[in-house]
Amino acid sequence: MRSGAIDDAMRRAIVLAARGLGTTSPNPVVGCVLLDSAGQLVGEGFHAYAGGPHAEIVALAQAGDRARGGTAVVTLEPCDHTGRTGPCTGALIRAGVARVVVAVPDPDPVAGGGADTLRAAGIEVEFGPAAAEAEAGNIAWLTAVRRGRPYLTWKYAATLDGRSAASDGTSMWITSERARMDVHALRAASDAVIVGVGTVLADDPRLTVRNLRDGSLAIRQPLRVVVDSEGRTPAGARVRDAAAATWIATTAQVGAGPDGRVDLHRLLAQLYRRGIRSALLEGGPELAGGFLRVGLVDRVVGYLAPRLLGAGTAALGDAGVHTLADAVDLEITHVERVDVDLRITAVLRQRGK
Repeated sequence: MRSGAIDDAMRRAIVLAARGLGTTSPNPVVGCVLLDSAGQLVGEGFHAYAGGPHAEIVALAQAGDRARGGTAVVTLEPCDHTGRTGPCTGALIRAGVARVVVAVPDPDPVAGGGADTLRAAGIEVEFGPAAAEAEAGNIAWLTAVRRGRPYLTWKYAATLDGRSAASDGTSMWITSERARMDVHALRAASDAVIVGVGTVLADDPRLTVRNLRDGSLAIRQPLRVVVDSEGRTPAGARVRDAAAATWIATTAQVGAGPDGRVDLHRLLAQLYRRGIRSALLEGGPELAGGFLRVGLVDRVVGYLAPRLLGAGTAALGDAGVHTLADAVDLEITHVERVDVDLRITAVLRQRGK
Protein backbone atom coordinates (compact mmCIF):
# COMPACT_ATOMS: atom_id res chain seq x y z
CA MET A 1 0.00 0.00 0.00
CA ARG A 2 1.41 3.41 -0.94
CA SER A 3 2.60 5.61 1.91
CA GLY A 4 0.53 8.52 0.60
CA ALA A 5 -2.67 6.62 1.34
CA ILE A 6 -1.53 6.05 4.93
CA ASP A 7 -0.61 9.72 5.34
CA ASP A 8 -3.97 10.84 3.98
CA ALA A 9 -5.77 8.40 6.27
CA MET A 10 -3.86 9.64 9.32
CA ARG A 11 -4.68 13.26 8.52
CA ARG A 12 -8.33 12.28 8.26
CA ALA A 13 -8.11 10.38 11.56
CA ILE A 14 -6.69 13.46 13.30
CA VAL A 15 -9.58 15.57 12.01
CA LEU A 16 -12.05 12.93 13.23
CA ALA A 17 -10.42 12.78 16.67
CA ALA A 18 -10.95 16.51 17.16
CA ARG A 19 -14.71 15.99 17.07
CA GLY A 20 -14.50 14.44 20.50
CA LEU A 21 -12.84 17.41 22.20
CA GLY A 22 -14.74 18.35 25.33
CA THR A 23 -16.87 15.20 25.57
CA THR A 24 -14.54 12.22 26.01
CA SER A 25 -12.83 12.98 29.32
CA PRO A 26 -11.39 11.21 31.23
CA ASN A 27 -10.72 9.31 28.00
CA PRO A 28 -8.56 10.65 25.15
CA VAL A 29 -9.76 11.90 21.79
CA VAL A 30 -9.08 9.26 19.14
CA GLY A 31 -9.75 8.96 15.43
CA CYS A 32 -9.51 5.85 13.27
CA VAL A 33 -9.63 5.21 9.51
CA LEU A 34 -9.83 1.70 8.05
CA LEU A 35 -8.42 0.90 4.63
CA ASP A 36 -9.04 -2.38 2.83
CA SER A 37 -6.23 -4.46 1.35
CA ALA A 38 -6.28 -2.29 -1.78
CA GLY A 39 -5.95 0.95 0.19
CA GLN A 40 -9.57 2.06 -0.18
CA LEU A 41 -11.35 3.70 2.75
CA VAL A 42 -13.97 1.30 4.11
CA GLY A 43 -14.64 2.70 7.59
CA GLU A 44 -13.90 5.59 9.91
CA GLY A 45 -14.84 6.73 13.39
CA PHE A 46 -13.97 8.74 16.47
CA HIS A 47 -14.47 8.40 20.21
CA ALA A 48 -17.45 10.65 20.93
CA TYR A 49 -18.04 10.30 24.67
CA ALA A 50 -16.71 8.45 27.71
CA GLY A 51 -18.35 5.05 27.97
CA GLY A 52 -19.25 5.05 24.28
CA PRO A 53 -17.66 2.97 21.53
CA HIS A 54 -14.03 3.72 20.79
CA ALA A 55 -12.92 5.02 17.40
CA GLU A 56 -11.70 1.60 16.22
CA ILE A 57 -15.03 -0.03 17.10
CA VAL A 58 -17.01 2.56 15.12
CA ALA A 59 -14.71 2.18 12.10
CA LEU A 60 -14.83 -1.63 12.24
CA ALA A 61 -18.64 -1.57 12.37
CA GLN A 62 -18.69 0.49 9.18
CA ALA A 63 -16.16 -1.70 7.40
CA GLY A 64 -17.62 -5.09 8.28
CA ASP A 65 -15.90 -7.92 6.41
CA ARG A 66 -13.98 -5.43 4.29
CA ALA A 67 -11.64 -4.82 7.25
CA ARG A 68 -10.14 -8.32 6.85
CA GLY A 69 -6.60 -8.03 5.49
CA GLY A 70 -6.78 -4.25 5.70
CA THR A 71 -5.03 -1.49 7.63
CA ALA A 72 -6.29 0.43 10.66
CA VAL A 73 -4.85 3.94 10.91
CA VAL A 74 -5.27 5.27 14.46
CA THR A 75 -4.19 8.48 16.20
CA LEU A 76 -3.50 6.69 19.52
CA GLU A 77 -2.29 3.16 20.26
CA PRO A 78 -5.36 0.86 20.55
CA CYS A 79 -6.31 0.16 24.16
CA ASP A 80 -5.55 -3.23 25.66
CA HIS A 81 -7.81 -3.35 28.71
CA THR A 82 -11.44 -3.81 29.61
CA GLY A 83 -13.07 -0.78 31.20
CA ARG A 84 -16.54 0.43 30.36
CA THR A 85 -15.89 -1.08 26.93
CA GLY A 86 -13.80 -4.01 25.77
CA PRO A 87 -10.22 -3.79 24.45
CA CYS A 88 -9.84 -2.44 20.93
CA THR A 89 -6.92 -4.82 20.36
CA GLY A 90 -9.27 -7.80 20.62
CA ALA A 91 -11.73 -6.23 18.18
CA LEU A 92 -8.99 -5.58 15.62
CA ILE A 93 -7.68 -9.12 15.95
CA ARG A 94 -11.14 -10.65 15.52
CA ALA A 95 -11.78 -8.47 12.47
CA GLY A 96 -8.71 -9.92 10.76
CA VAL A 97 -6.90 -6.60 10.28
CA ALA A 98 -3.41 -7.21 8.88
CA ARG A 99 -1.74 -3.94 9.81
CA VAL A 100 -2.18 -1.14 12.35
CA VAL A 101 -0.53 2.25 11.90
CA VAL A 102 -0.38 4.38 15.06
CA ALA A 103 0.59 8.03 15.49
CA VAL A 104 1.19 8.18 19.27
CA PRO A 105 1.87 5.42 21.85
CA ASP A 106 -0.57 5.23 24.77
CA PRO A 107 1.21 6.40 27.96
CA ASP A 108 -1.53 5.05 30.24
CA PRO A 109 -0.04 2.14 32.23
CA VAL A 110 -3.49 0.57 32.47
CA ALA A 111 -4.61 0.77 28.84
CA GLY A 112 -1.22 0.85 27.09
CA GLY A 113 0.68 -2.04 25.54
CA GLY A 114 -1.78 -2.65 22.74
CA ALA A 115 0.96 -2.83 20.13
CA ASP A 116 2.55 -5.84 21.83
CA THR A 117 -0.77 -7.69 21.92
CA LEU A 118 -1.41 -6.97 18.24
CA ARG A 119 2.07 -8.11 17.23
CA ALA A 120 1.68 -11.30 19.27
CA ALA A 121 -1.43 -12.00 17.17
CA GLY A 122 0.57 -11.62 13.95
CA ILE A 123 -0.56 -8.09 13.09
CA GLU A 124 2.04 -5.69 11.74
CA VAL A 125 2.24 -2.51 13.85
CA GLU A 126 3.93 0.72 12.79
CA PHE A 127 4.39 3.90 14.83
CA GLY A 128 5.14 7.45 13.78
CA PRO A 129 3.12 8.96 10.91
CA ALA A 130 1.95 12.49 11.81
CA ALA A 131 2.97 11.94 15.43
CA ALA A 132 3.46 15.66 16.14
CA GLU A 133 0.04 16.59 14.72
CA ALA A 134 -1.74 13.81 16.58
CA GLU A 135 0.08 14.70 19.80
CA ALA A 136 -1.00 18.34 19.47
CA GLY A 137 -4.63 17.34 18.98
CA ASN A 138 -4.59 15.21 22.13
CA ILE A 139 -2.16 17.31 24.16
CA ALA A 140 -4.40 17.84 27.20
CA TRP A 141 -5.05 14.15 27.81
CA LEU A 142 -1.49 13.06 27.02
CA THR A 143 0.02 15.69 29.33
CA ALA A 144 -2.41 14.82 32.11
CA VAL A 145 -1.67 11.09 31.97
CA ARG A 146 2.09 11.62 31.80
CA ARG A 147 2.15 14.05 34.74
CA GLY A 148 -0.74 12.85 36.86
CA ARG A 149 -2.42 16.26 36.85
CA PRO A 150 -4.75 18.17 34.50
CA TYR A 151 -3.39 20.12 31.56
CA LEU A 152 -3.80 23.72 32.72
CA THR A 153 -4.60 26.69 30.49
CA TRP A 154 -4.44 30.18 31.97
CA LYS A 155 -6.89 32.51 30.27
CA TYR A 156 -6.86 36.24 30.82
CA ALA A 157 -8.27 39.39 29.22
CA ALA A 158 -6.38 42.66 29.31
CA THR A 159 -5.86 45.99 27.66
CA LEU A 160 -2.91 46.42 25.34
CA ASP A 161 -0.88 47.74 28.27
CA GLY A 162 -1.61 44.64 30.33
CA ARG A 163 -4.35 45.89 32.68
CA SER A 164 -7.20 43.57 33.66
CA ALA A 165 -9.16 46.30 35.49
CA ALA A 166 -9.16 50.08 35.80
CA SER A 167 -7.90 51.82 38.93
CA ASP A 168 -11.48 52.04 40.26
CA GLY A 169 -11.85 48.26 39.91
CA THR A 170 -14.14 48.24 36.86
CA SER A 171 -13.39 45.43 34.41
CA MET A 172 -16.68 44.64 32.62
CA TRP A 173 -16.13 44.53 29.79
CA ILE A 174 -12.53 44.93 28.64
CA THR A 175 -12.95 42.76 25.56
CA SER A 176 -15.68 42.44 22.94
CA GLU A 177 -18.71 40.15 23.10
CA ARG A 178 -17.20 37.89 20.46
CA ALA A 179 -14.09 37.45 22.58
CA ARG A 180 -16.24 36.57 25.57
CA MET A 181 -18.14 34.04 23.46
CA ASP A 182 -14.79 32.57 22.49
CA VAL A 183 -14.00 32.10 26.19
CA HIS A 184 -17.18 30.06 26.54
CA ALA A 185 -15.86 27.76 23.80
CA LEU A 186 -12.67 27.35 25.87
CA ARG A 187 -14.77 26.45 28.91
CA ALA A 188 -16.77 23.95 26.88
CA ALA A 189 -13.57 22.14 25.87
CA SER A 190 -12.37 21.97 29.50
CA ASP A 191 -13.25 19.57 32.30
CA ALA A 192 -12.96 22.22 35.01
CA VAL A 193 -12.85 26.00 35.43
CA ILE A 194 -10.71 27.32 38.28
CA VAL A 195 -10.95 30.71 40.02
CA GLY A 196 -9.90 32.14 43.35
CA VAL A 197 -12.24 33.29 46.08
CA GLY A 198 -11.22 36.88 45.34
CA THR A 199 -12.82 36.64 41.90
CA VAL A 200 -15.99 35.20 43.43
CA LEU A 201 -16.22 37.99 46.01
CA ALA A 202 -15.50 40.73 43.47
CA ASP A 203 -17.49 39.58 40.42
CA ASP A 204 -19.85 36.78 41.59
CA PRO A 205 -19.39 34.85 38.29
CA ARG A 206 -21.44 31.81 37.28
CA LEU A 207 -18.53 30.12 35.44
CA THR A 208 -20.92 28.14 33.24
CA VAL A 209 -20.88 27.50 29.51
CA ARG A 210 -23.76 29.40 27.96
CA ASN A 211 -24.91 31.29 24.88
CA LEU A 212 -24.36 34.98 25.60
CA ARG A 213 -27.16 35.95 23.23
CA ASP A 214 -30.00 34.05 24.91
CA GLY A 215 -28.43 32.85 28.16
CA SER A 216 -29.11 29.17 27.42
CA LEU A 217 -26.80 26.67 29.10
CA ALA A 218 -24.74 24.04 27.33
CA ILE A 219 -25.61 20.39 27.95
CA ARG A 220 -22.19 19.58 29.41
CA GLN A 221 -20.81 21.88 32.08
CA PRO A 222 -17.25 21.82 33.45
CA LEU A 223 -16.67 21.42 37.17
CA ARG A 224 -16.45 24.84 38.86
CA VAL A 225 -13.51 25.02 41.27
CA VAL A 226 -13.06 27.88 43.73
CA VAL A 227 -9.65 28.01 45.42
CA ASP A 228 -10.76 29.27 48.81
CA SER A 229 -8.23 28.57 51.56
CA GLU A 230 -10.45 29.75 54.44
CA GLY A 231 -13.89 28.89 53.05
CA ARG A 232 -15.06 32.47 52.44
CA THR A 233 -17.30 31.74 49.43
CA PRO A 234 -20.77 33.10 50.34
CA ALA A 235 -23.64 30.63 50.58
CA GLY A 236 -25.56 32.70 48.03
CA ALA A 237 -22.74 32.99 45.48
CA ARG A 238 -23.86 32.21 41.93
CA VAL A 239 -21.07 29.66 41.60
CA ARG A 240 -23.03 27.56 44.13
CA ASP A 241 -26.18 27.37 42.00
CA ALA A 242 -27.51 24.17 40.44
CA ALA A 243 -26.34 24.96 36.90
CA ALA A 244 -23.14 22.94 37.32
CA ALA A 245 -21.17 21.00 39.92
CA THR A 246 -18.92 23.08 42.18
CA TRP A 247 -16.00 22.29 44.47
CA ILE A 248 -14.97 24.87 47.05
CA ALA A 249 -11.36 23.79 47.59
CA THR A 250 -10.15 24.74 51.09
CA THR A 251 -6.94 23.96 52.95
CA ALA A 252 -8.94 21.61 55.17
CA GLN A 253 -9.84 19.52 52.10
CA VAL A 254 -6.71 19.85 49.99
CA GLY A 255 -3.93 20.68 52.42
CA ALA A 256 -1.83 23.80 52.81
CA GLY A 257 1.23 24.74 50.84
CA PRO A 258 4.32 26.53 52.16
CA ASP A 259 2.44 29.84 52.10
CA GLY A 260 -0.40 28.49 54.26
CA ARG A 261 -2.86 28.59 51.35
CA VAL A 262 -4.32 25.76 49.29
CA ASP A 263 -1.49 23.57 47.99
CA LEU A 264 -1.84 23.92 44.21
CA HIS A 265 0.05 20.71 43.42
CA ARG A 266 -2.30 18.73 45.63
CA LEU A 267 -5.29 20.57 44.20
CA LEU A 268 -4.47 19.44 40.65
CA ALA A 269 -3.63 15.93 41.82
CA GLN A 270 -7.05 15.65 43.47
CA LEU A 271 -8.73 16.98 40.32
CA TYR A 272 -6.92 14.33 38.28
CA ARG A 273 -8.21 11.62 40.60
CA ARG A 274 -11.71 13.01 40.00
CA GLY A 275 -11.29 12.43 36.25
CA ILE A 276 -10.33 16.00 35.32
CA ARG A 277 -7.83 15.99 32.45
CA SER A 278 -7.99 19.62 31.31
CA ALA A 279 -8.66 22.74 33.36
CA LEU A 280 -9.12 26.40 32.51
CA LEU A 281 -7.68 28.87 35.00
CA GLU A 282 -9.80 32.02 34.99
CA GLY A 283 -8.75 33.35 38.37
CA GLY A 284 -7.35 36.79 39.03
CA PRO A 285 -3.72 37.90 38.82
CA GLU A 286 -2.78 36.58 42.26
CA LEU A 287 -3.96 33.02 41.61
CA ALA A 288 -2.45 33.04 38.10
CA GLY A 289 0.86 34.13 39.58
CA GLY A 290 0.64 31.35 42.14
CA PHE A 291 0.16 28.64 39.52
CA LEU A 292 2.97 30.04 37.36
CA ARG A 293 5.25 30.34 40.37
CA VAL A 294 5.07 26.61 41.04
CA GLY A 295 5.28 25.61 37.36
CA LEU A 296 1.76 24.29 36.86
CA VAL A 297 0.64 26.31 33.81
CA ASP A 298 0.95 24.57 30.44
CA ARG A 299 -0.68 27.03 28.07
CA VAL A 300 -1.64 30.72 28.05
CA VAL A 301 -4.54 32.22 26.09
CA GLY A 302 -4.57 35.99 26.26
CA TYR A 303 -7.29 38.27 24.87
CA LEU A 304 -5.87 41.74 24.24
CA ALA A 305 -8.26 44.66 23.76
CA PRO A 306 -7.20 47.75 21.77
CA ARG A 307 -7.42 49.96 24.85
CA LEU A 308 -4.99 51.66 27.21
CA LEU A 309 -5.56 52.33 30.90
CA GLY A 310 -2.13 53.27 32.19
CA ALA A 311 -3.15 52.38 35.75
CA GLY A 312 -5.17 49.68 37.44
CA THR A 313 -4.78 45.98 38.14
CA ALA A 314 -2.12 44.11 36.19
CA ALA A 315 -3.23 40.91 34.44
CA LEU A 316 -0.57 38.89 36.28
CA GLY A 317 0.57 39.07 39.88
CA ASP A 318 3.75 37.80 41.49
CA ALA A 319 4.90 34.79 39.48
CA GLY A 320 8.19 34.42 41.33
CA VAL A 321 10.16 36.36 38.74
CA HIS A 322 12.55 38.91 40.22
CA THR A 323 15.09 39.32 37.43
CA LEU A 324 14.83 39.22 33.65
CA ALA A 325 16.84 36.01 33.49
CA ASP A 326 14.06 34.25 35.43
CA ALA A 327 11.24 35.38 33.12
CA VAL A 328 8.67 32.76 32.15
CA ASP A 329 9.46 32.18 28.49
CA LEU A 330 6.63 31.42 26.08
CA GLU A 331 6.39 30.10 22.56
CA ILE A 332 3.55 31.75 20.65
CA THR A 333 1.67 29.08 18.71
CA HIS A 334 -1.29 31.03 17.37
CA VAL A 335 -2.45 34.62 16.88
CA GLU A 336 -5.96 35.42 15.72
CA ARG A 337 -8.16 38.48 15.56
CA VAL A 338 -11.48 38.10 17.39
CA ASP A 339 -13.62 41.09 16.44
CA VAL A 340 -11.53 44.10 17.55
CA ASP A 341 -9.42 42.04 19.97
CA LEU A 342 -6.41 39.78 19.54
CA ARG A 343 -6.27 36.25 20.91
CA ILE A 344 -2.72 35.05 21.51
CA THR A 345 -2.07 31.42 22.36
CA ALA A 346 1.30 30.37 23.76
CA VAL A 347 2.84 27.38 25.51
CA LEU A 348 5.49 27.52 28.19
CA ARG A 349 9.02 26.72 27.20
CA GLN A 350 10.97 24.39 29.41
CA ARG A 351 13.83 25.95 31.29
CA GLY A 352 17.15 25.60 29.57
CA LYS A 353 15.67 25.29 26.09
